[in-house]
Parts: sequence; structure tokens; C-alpha cells
Amino acid sequence: MINAVLVFNNNGQPRLTKFYTQLDTAVQQRLLSEIFTLVAARPPSSCNFLPLPPLLAPSSRTTSTEHNDAPSLVTYRHYATLYFILISTSTESPLALLDLVQVYVEALDRLFENVCELDLIFNFETLHAVLAEMIVGGVVVETGLEKVVEGVRAQGRVAKRPVNESRAGLSQGIWAGR
Repeated sequence: MINAVLVFNNNGQPRLTKFYTQLDTAVQQRLLSEIFTLVAARPPSSCNFLPLPPLLAPSSRTTSTEHNDAPSLVTYRHYATLYFILISTSTESPLALLDLVQVYVEALDRLFENVCELDLIFNFETLHAVLAEMIVGGVVVETGLEKVVEGVRAQGRVAKRPVNESRAGLSQGIWAGR
């Protein structure tokens, strides 16, 4: 299960925080700070997997069934000026999570036609819509790039107009009156 999806810029400013497990706000803030510090300090040649910091790591009092559901792994990927970070349980495959991040970034790139940090800031609804197409309640439901992009476009949550749209087409469909 995926417990959280986080996106930070190089300065540590969160651009997306989505928690699928309930945490106090104070714990969330400390967790954001600790995870960014850990990830940003790693050299580019390091692997993209880390153990969870002690703040959320399972305690020794938990039973074996609770231990499988406890968050235990941080998986991240650094693209240009953004860090994409997933916190998950030990039951998730780290390589599958890296692939999930790749599909997420590619979907954003297709929807925004060369995505950049400003797209994420001003169009956060699209960011959340893509995530909602891929992950529901912490469970990955879709990893097909085309299906994710089609699903978000069908919702009408893409803020930009397609480049090849003609002037006559502007008065029709979801772009009418904009």
C-alpha cells in the first residue's frame, strides 16, 4: 500500500502532499521535513530507495500482521527541479513504484506539453486528477499511460488548450466562454 505521495522542489517546498493514511498535522510536517532532508542529501549516483525515518518506522511492539501494513520504504525520483517521493509498505515492489513515478511524470508531461514546476503550482487540480486516476486509497489502480491521460482529459481538468485546436473550435466544448 502507498501511504503518501510527495512532490518537492529543490528548495524543499512541497508542491504536492497526498497522504493515504491518517497522521496528525504536526507529524506530517515533521515527516515532510525529515524526508526531504534525507532525499536531498543523497548523491545522484545513490539508489532511489531509503528506509523510512524513525518518525514513522514501525515500533517493536507491533505484531507481524500490523508490521506488513506499516510504512517502511521511501522511494523517490529526481527530475530537473522536482523530487517525486512515495512512502509505502514493504509489500509494494520498489521497482514498480519507480515505474509508477515514471508514468505519473510522463502523464503530466503529456497533459501540460512539457511540464515544469509552474504548471504544478498553477494547475494543482490536474496534478491531483492524474494522481486520482492512478492511485485510489493507497492502492495502485492504473499504470497505463494512455488510460490515465484519457481519464484526466475526460474529466475536463486539463487547464491548457490543445496546441492544434482551431479558432472555430474555441467556442465549442469545455473551452466555451474561457
